Amino acid sequence: MNVKIHPSWASRLQAEFEAPYFQELTDFVRNEYRTGVCYPPGGKIFNAFDLCPFDQTKVVIIGQDPYHEEGQAEGLCFSVAEGVPHPPSLQNIFKEIEGDLGRPVPRNGSLERWAKQGVLLLNATLTVRAHQAGSHQGKGWERFTDAVIAHLSAERENLVFLLWGSYAQKKGLVIDRSRHLVLCSAHPSPLSAYRGFFGNHHFTLTNDYLISHQIDPIAW
Repeated sequence: MNVKIHPSWASRLQAEFEAPYFQELTDFVRNEYRTGVCYPPGGKIFNAFDLCPFDQTKVVIIGQDPYHEEGQAEGLCFSVAEGVPHPPSLQNIFKEIEGDLGRPVPRNGSLERWAKQGVLLLNATLTVRAHQAGSHQGKGWERFTDAVIAHLSAERENLVFLLWGSYAQKKGLVIDRSRHLVLCSAHPSPLSAYRGFFGNHHFTLTNDYLISHQIDPIAW
């Protein structure tokens, strides 16, 4: 498969691209985009990888599904395009940053600025049908993103993985805790944010860890 993705990722994921499951996934996704409305836009399906090359990754945040309403998804978990109202989970992420670091809530909900600093904003499933949450789950994306996490765990050192909610925590079981910092808490959604997301101080803890390993911190 000739997948348009940053070269630093392409070389490591070539075995996935050549696997039969990925061919089936590609056929499914192409048909979905051809016959209906899907998100994110086709050119941004691998946006997280293009903005955050393998060797520049410092932090990994694991989401589940792209936003499924018009104009929201831009290929980065929890992020929305500039000018789009902040979804509830993103609002709560910004509230925690404000409480943790004293940074005011930004008007721009795009997290591209994080990605360009080395935060891989990885959804477990990279595409979705319009207005149908979870519609592209179980088609192969999860296997692909499991491989992404496994490569990072095995080939890098001193990364920070932020696992919010049980889904992300299960997906992170493969991470080598002796090589990386893994921070877990409740999910930032309104249903669970008050059960352990607020006050988790993950943004301070992330930067403290990076600094302790002579790595530039993230300007959250």
